Amino acid sequence: MEKLFSKLDLVDYATGFKHFLAREKPLYMEGDANLHYKLIHELLTRDRLKPLPEVPSLDVALMHLSKMGMLRLNEIFAFVQIINYMLYLKNMLNDQSLGEWMERILIPAEITQICNYFDEKGELKSSVDEQFANIAQSLKMVKDEMNSTLRRLISTEKVALYLADKQIHYINNQEALLMRGGFNHVLKGNVIGRSSSGFFYVVPEALAKLVSRESELLDRKEELVYKYAKQISSVFTKQLKFLGFVNKEFDRFDAYYARVAYAREKDMEFVLPSKSNIIKLENFAHPALANPKPITIDFSKQVLMITGVNAGGKTMLLKSILSAAILSKYLLPMRIDAKYSSIGSFKEVFAILDDPQNVKNDISTFAGRMSEFSKLFGKKVALIGVDEIELGTDADEAANLFKVMIEKLIDKEMKIVITTHHKRLASLLATHPEVELLAAIYDEKSERPTYGFLKGTIGKSYAFETALRYGIPQSLVAEARVLYGEDKEKLNELIQKNIDLELEMRKTSQELDARLREVEKLKESLRDEKDRVREEFDHAYSKMSKEFNQAIGEAKKAIKSSDTKESHRLLNKANQLHQETKRVIPDQKSEPLHVGDKIKYGSSKGVIKGIKKEEAMIECDGISLRVPLAKLKRTGNQPKVHKSGVVISKETPSSSMILDLHGLRADEAVERLDKFLSDALMSGFDEVLVYHGIGTGKLAYAVRTFLSTYPSLVSYGDAPINMGGYGATLIKL
Repeated sequence: MEKLFSKLDLVDYATGFKHFLAREKPLYMEGDANLHYKLIHELLTRDRLKPLPEVPSLDVALMHLSKMGMLRLNEIFAFVQIINYMLYLKNMLNDQSLGEWMERILIPAEITQICNYFDEKGELKSSVDEQFANIAQSLKMVKDEMNSTLRRLISTEKVALYLADKQIHYINNQEALLMRGGFNHVLKGNVIGRSSSGFFYVVPEALAKLVSRESELLDRKEELVYKYAKQISSVFTKQLKFLGFVNKEFDRFDAYYARVAYAREKDMEFVLPSKSNIIKLENFAHPALANPKPITIDFSKQVLMITGVNAGGKTMLLKSILSAAILSKYLLPMRIDAKYSSIGSFKEVFAILDDPQNVKNDISTFAGRMSEFSKLFGKKVALIGVDEIELGTDADEAANLFKVMIEKLIDKEMKIVITTHHKRLASLLATHPEVELLAAIYDEKSERPTYGFLKGTIGKSYAFETALRYGIPQSLVAEARVLYGEDKEKLNELIQKNIDLELEMRKTSQELDARLREVEKLKESLRDEKDRVREEFDHAYSKMSKEFNQAIGEAKKAIKSSDTKESHRLLNKANQLHQETKRVIPDQKSEPLHVGDKIKYGSSKGVIKGIKKEEAMIECDGISLRVPLAKLKRTGNQPKVHKSGVVISKETPSSSMILDLHGLRADEAVERLDKFLSDALMSGFDEVLVYHGIGTGKLAYAVRTFLSTYPSLVSYGDAPINMGGYGATLIKL
């Protein structure tokens, strides 16, 4: 990671960011990136919180607790600082997702009680134990007496003659006087050091007893601290899982807070990595540049090949694209218009930027490049940046070699940014559908690069102009131009014209494809309209058939009655309805259906899975149905036929309101009943009659059992006496 940040000039950025962390940690955050992004944005919208306390890593302390060890007081206080800050956050963050997160952090009462033992400096409060108060008071009295004794000695006339100064010096945690040689004539004491000027640091004998007393008090205090550290460590051992959890949550909030604080200070924004591999940057500025020209680029294809003028910003554009991907991957803020930008998610980012040749590894420039490229063929979904791809070998050979390798990497879903002066390589890849050309623009009037880029073209290197700009004598440049010759200039123009023509032809082809798709959409729309009209016709037909069957039913009832005239009238009406249903628009006979054809069954679309006689097994919306072939309509294009002419036929309705199951086995009867009910529902019937007879009752039982689980019924029951009674079932749909 550090090596990659160094290559992309992000070291200063990373150093600046780490200043906002309470303790050092990796830049990468484990877990759901979408949740991290959501909480960071919530934190951005809130008022500023107080900074996190700077605490050391507590991994070693947690390990000691897991082994029943005892912590030092400063380690205990570090946990106390973390818990106190989490209590502060629970009070400050009490709504939205941040509030929900804080609610899940439940701090045990015994841990909260321990937090109250400490003051802001990390010392145990005197209220915890009276002995702390007594020791503190005694130490103060000893200190005061020591200062008084020293002041008295300094003011003594005899001693003053040997003093180098009138200050009290602290040497090796002891208070001493700085004395000249011969001080032993006027003062008894111990020499504990010498100054650079040759004077002596002396602890007067009069302080010895006081120093001894102070040492005793400090030892007593240390013993008492040890006792409480042991007690607290015992409690902490019981709460080890909680301490590990709260330590991890503190780190997580630290990562959020540092990002938000850094973004506010530098006026930066966050970009959440998208699921696609598209990189679209709007006004991105590389962190290493003080006053950069913002970059706006749409890198939607797999390869971006940047050519053009030397010192025109090609390498910085490459570094900017890779830097934006890295910062987005780690949810780090950047200077960008986030609303209009999109950055894909990549498992790895590779930067092949430097010359790998050096004395230590005994490897050539080109060999080093090949070594780096060889590692890429085992990767997938990675972002790669290659600066000066032609470095270190013959241009023509390298062009063909790199073309093949880049196409292989394209097949492996790699995203590649390349800077090059290889016109040969650029021309070989220019017409590949996944390669985008970008040329650094040179202003010939001002004889300066503009640091802008032109899409879809190969740029010139402007080597001669660059050489002049950086101080090469004009006479040498003129001589080089002559050697270069006009032929190569013309060759460059021909290469560019060829690429322009290819791109223009591709654009024309894309426009024609778009028009063809529009025509196909129109044809599909017309087919749908035809199906809609046909459905309306089928609905009207079903309605008329239903009315006809109702009339027949009424007629049968009338026949059974004694009113003969009424019977004839109803029969005539039924016959009239029957004749009207026959006067329908004949339908054009379609080609036979086959397995695999796309069909329409009622309002549902599906595919034919099998055909047996006059029935077909179809799959609609994941459900398999067995239906009559006559009820299916083809969707999509009709198959090509060689037979001329049109055959017209009338469609005879196969639906009926009555089903007779006499003589069938139970399983056969249920199968036919299932098909009969499907047809009745498609025909729009709301009432049908099933004859099964009385007999042993097995057939009637099978029918009623099946109907009890059928989903589209309103009700069912015995038919009226004149329609079959117990030997028939009347079903309402």
